[in-house]
Amino acid sequence: MWIADGWKDYEVIDTSDGEKLERWGEYTLVRPDPQVIWSSDKSAQGWKKPNGHYHRSKAGGGEWEFHSLPDEWQISYKDLTFNLKPFSFKHTGLFPEQAVNWDWFSGLIKDATASGRYEGRQIKVLNLFAYTGGATVAALSAGAQVTHVDASKGMTGWAKENAASSGLADRPVRWLVDDCVKFVEREIRRGNKYDAIIMDPPSYGRGPKGEMWKIEESIYPFIELTMSILSDDPLFFLINSYTTGLQPAVLSYMLGATIGRKYGGEIEASEIGLPVTTSGLVLPCGASGRWTGKQEKA
Repeated sequence: MWIADGWKDYEVIDTSDGEKLERWGEYTLVRPDPQVIWSSDKSAQGWKKPNGHYHRSKAGGGEWEFHSLPDEWQISYKDLTFNLKPFSFKHTGLFPEQAVNWDWFSGLIKDATASGRYEGRQIKVLNLFAYTGGATVAALSAGAQVTHVDASKGMTGWAKENAASSGLADRPVRWLVDDCVKFVEREIRRGNKYDAIIMDPPSYGRGPKGEMWKIEESIYPFIELTMSILSDDPLFFLINSYTTGLQPAVLSYMLGATIGRKYGGEIEASEIGLPVTTSGLVLPCGASGRWTGKQEKA
């Protein structure tokens, strides 16, 4: 398992009975987590009166209960700063476990830039289903040029705020509100190419014009489609999944049958997780598949 253990402003304090107690900066939240099917004695401070508690409804959905929680606040990861706010269906605007992937591809971008692999030009990264831009700001900070694509205007605006809060507003980035599949199809027609692709597809969703997305049906053809917009010497490909059926082996097989077959390189896939302070456990948080291109040119 790849563990996001580099946080100072965030931690999973404890887990019990379908919920996790988290610290986001100076505030504590209790949120539901379907992976937590065990119990603890809940001795950790914060369980009794967190700053925010998302109560799931048996009928579906749920609602927040707040105690001295601001409408918005910030936390940092290394040199990145993120704006947080609780919104519908328990989210805060950030998935902290993804830090383990930010570190991975940031290292690749920095190393490739330092080696001169791309002959002095900036590495072009395409971030699809880009949400509030955690991966976008990480790639910008590492020195890449980023195209950020998400179907939600609100999430894209939030990503811009994260870039500005991280001191990256002047970096080369395109912010696009668009259906990811249609965007890639247009990029193929335009002949545009990217050195790296990041995608964090939802299990189910709709594009800006009602385009349907079901990950089990759509993801493999979409990965195949993106092969047409990779450069001749791609650096990396990252796919994340929170869908139970898409285990690490499945992600690995899909990458092997597409980018691995075309470019060679190395493929690895694993669960990603967050350490739990009280118990010493690691909370599973989905899976990631990574492809890394061949070694840099001599």
